[in-house]
Amino acid sequence: MSDLSHRLLETLAGLNVPVSSIDLANQLKEDHQRVVGAIKSLQGLGEVDVNGVRRVLIEVQQQQKTDWVLRDEGQEIARHGSHEFRVLRMVVDGKSKEEIEKGFPFADVGLKKALAQKWIEYDKAAPGNPLKATKKGLEVAVDEVGDSLKRLEAGDSAAVSENVMKDFKKRNLVDKRDITIFLVSKGPDFTTNVSKAEADLTVEMLTKDAWKEKKFKDYNFEALGAPPAAGYFHPLMKVRSEFRQIFLEMGFVEMPTNNFVESSFWNFDALFVPQQHPARDVQDTFFVSDPAEATSFPPDYLERVRTVHSKGGYGSAGYNTEWSEAETRKNILRTHTTAVSARMLYKLAQQKEFTPAKYFSIDRVFRNENLDATHLAEFHQIEGVVADYDLSLGHLIGILHAFFNKLGITKLRFKPAYNPYTEPSMEVFSYHEGLKKWVEVGNSGVFRPEMLLPMGLPENVSVIAWGLSLERPTMIKYGVDNIRDLVGHKVDLQMVQANPICRLDK
Repeated sequence: MSDLSHRLLETLAGLNVPVSSIDLANQLKEDHQRVVGAIKSLQGLGEVDVNGVRRVLIEVQQQQKTDWVLRDEGQEIARHGSHEFRVLRMVVDGKSKEEIEKGFPFADVGLKKALAQKWIEYDKAAPGNPLKATKKGLEVAVDEVGDSLKRLEAGDSAAVSENVMKDFKKRNLVDKRDITIFLVSKGPDFTTNVSKAEADLTVEMLTKDAWKEKKFKDYNFEALGAPPAAGYFHPLMKVRSEFRQIFLEMGFVEMPTNNFVESSFWNFDALFVPQQHPARDVQDTFFVSDPAEATSFPPDYLERVRTVHSKGGYGSAGYNTEWSEAETRKNILRTHTTAVSARMLYKLAQQKEFTPAKYFSIDRVFRNENLDATHLAEFHQIEGVVADYDLSLGHLIGILHAFFNKLGITKLRFKPAYNPYTEPSMEVFSYHEGLKKWVEVGNSGVFRPEMLLPMGLPENVSVIAWGLSLERPTMIKYGVDNIRDLVGHKVDLQMVQANPICRLDK
């Protein structure tokens, strides 16, 4: 049991009437809240007899009381006296008005109040009209303001007159406050010799037989156990779920994206990316060493892709460069989910009769990037693909407006861009109200005939597509400045638990 609890019991031992927690705090010269804590601790220390009846050490009644608390200026006055009384003392000590104003932060209020009380006055007979104490100030002046604030600080608000209290409120020296107090009295089993009941049986108690002399808290065997810790959705998954719902509302079908390891054929060559393209360099791509090569490709399709790259076809001159099958067999960590789109479009082309399709995917891609506040080597790509007859750039712009409207993004602009597998290509910009400028939110385009026709799709079938990252909108949505605070070993798990579900302004 704490020293404060012992002192509190000793104080109660000499009393035969209930005493308030405020009076106890004043007698013990302790903070009221500490005394309240000691009272509650003593309430739980009564022993339980053989019949399960708890002995009552102290009896406590809770009451609500309206009291006054001193503000900072009021505490200053309670400690050092009122401003006017301090000015009076300074004038008596011979200080000039200039010295008072220079050395006393409350000089303006003190001078005005002391002059109004006629404790001081200007000596008009002396040169410069200096301040002097009046007869009233020297013989009658009493610091009623300072004394009253001291009584208030001690909890004796009844000793302060109503007029004085109105003045205190007008001067913003006090605040009204509702406080909880406790009336404490000795219980039928009161004693000053109390030991705290033990909550746990320790190894030391067992080895030294100390448990025989200990008192233990009773256990509530009907109490519910602590709920087990549950998992929480990461902010990325919350935003992903919202994007997924938007695609499903628009009639899209989700593509399977569970193959992180992809061959260079589906990741690059099938998309009409030249084998000499910088994206294939080890600085941008993670190459897999085991297994280093893929072995299974559609042979006819592989040959058509080789031909359109090296010699051209379907109205295209191709790249007119040597095409290496060894290069296309290399296994990599996929650099974009467009490799999945290529597989799905090839599968669509093998149907006996073409049927329009709308696909989407949201999954991880990997690039050999330098890590910084906005770049990771592993991130998510959101991709939408529409295949239908005679689609044009106008259809792409229209569906992009419909898609981004569902995200709550209504102001869009489009800028021509270059992608190896789309022509025409467009970057998508949105006006950011907070930044007051246009920012890039995605990329888009119409897949090239050199990509689609070797797959076996009809000549009048066009495929439009667009993509954006998942991390950027998530960072904006949840106010994350550094992407490494969102993904990786530095993630704050409390942030994951505390953030609400995602609701886009659609």
